[in-house]
Amino acid sequence: MGKFEVPDKVLYVCTGSKCSKRGGKDTYKLVKSLTKHTKTDVELEVIRIECTDRCDWAPVCNLQPDNIWLKEYGKKEVLKLLESALDL
Repeated sequence: MGKFEVPDKVLYVCTGSKCSKRGGKDTYKLVKSLTKHTKTDVELEVIRIECTDRCDWAPVCNLQPDNIWLKEYGKKEVLKLLESALDL
C-alpha cells in the first residue's frame, strides 16, 4: 500500500447547481489546470464538492486549513487568494 500524502492546503470549490451556474464549475477547471502547471513549495489539492448549503451566496469556495471562504466571487478573487496562499 502506498503512502497517504496530506497536502499543505486544500481548496474546496462548490460545483452544486447554483454555484456551477454562477461560475463554480469554470473556477474548478481553471484552478485544477493552474495547479498542474504551476511549480510551488506549497502543495495545493483542489476538490470539488456538491453543495455547501450556502446557495444564497453562490458561488462559494473554501481554502483550508486557513479557513478562508469566498462568496459571490469571480475568477480574479480566486486567483488572488491562491497567489497569497501559494506564495506566488
